[in-house]
Amino acid sequence: PFFLFSDMLLYTSKGVTGTNQFKIHGHLPLHGMLVEESENEWSVPHCFTIYSAQKTIVVAASTRLEMGKWMEDLNMAIEMPVKCLLPSPPSGSSDEVSLEQESEEDIHSSRSSLDRQSHHRANTTMHVCWYRNTSVSMTDHSVAVENQLSGYLLRKFKNSNGWQKLWVVFTNFCLFFYKTHQDDYPLASLPLLGYTVSTPVEADGIQKDYVFKLQFKSHVYFFRAENIILIWCAYYTHLGSGKEGH
Repeated sequence: PFFLFSDMLLYTSKGVTGTNQFKIHGHLPLHGMLVEESENEWSVPHCFTIYSAQKTIVVAASTRLEMGKWMEDLNMAIEMPVKCLLPSPPSGSSDEVSLEQESEEDIHSSRSSLDRQSHHRANTTMHVCWYRNTSVSMTDHSVAVENQLSGYLLRKFKNSNGWQKLWVVFTNFCLFFYKTHQDDYPLASLPLLGYTVSTPVEADGIQKDYVFKLQFKSHVYFFRAENIILIWCAYYTHLGSGKEGH
């Protein structure tokens, strides 16, 4: 993974130990850096070259959109003067959490609220980006901060029959599920990076009104709102979830 700060670019790898930390392999100062698209030179899709005073590296993104996000943010950071001291680079979480074991197991868990709080600490943006091989740009972060929503929804898993009423909070690229609006800690969380939002199709067998569908690969969730206004809110706020998204 790459982490872009206002004065440097870090490149790291995912730790394989129980600490679940990112290991820093090197850093490139932004002062004097030059970024150029280099697909034609290397015959590699979505690749670009980063020239710095220390070294030159060639990197490739998963999509052209992702490449554009990185190049735009890098060029903006290069041109932006550093006006303040930076905090230390992120070290990651000490908890190992499988992001694909979301929600259902947690809903029926008998752990204490404090245990649940600790369980969800690893669902940070950088961990989700790692597991789902995606990026979040500065624009994605800005839009996400502007779009936050909370309220009661009925939730149904892909292969379940019943609907469960939950207090749902959408913030920072993630849905948090509570039994009621008075609870201090969530029962479960669902990071939305990589998910798509749509209305159910006939094959889904959903015979209810005001339902929207969230899907990432084989993970499918259905949510029922009270009225059509909340449906439009769900679609609008999902634009801030970085779904295409460092």
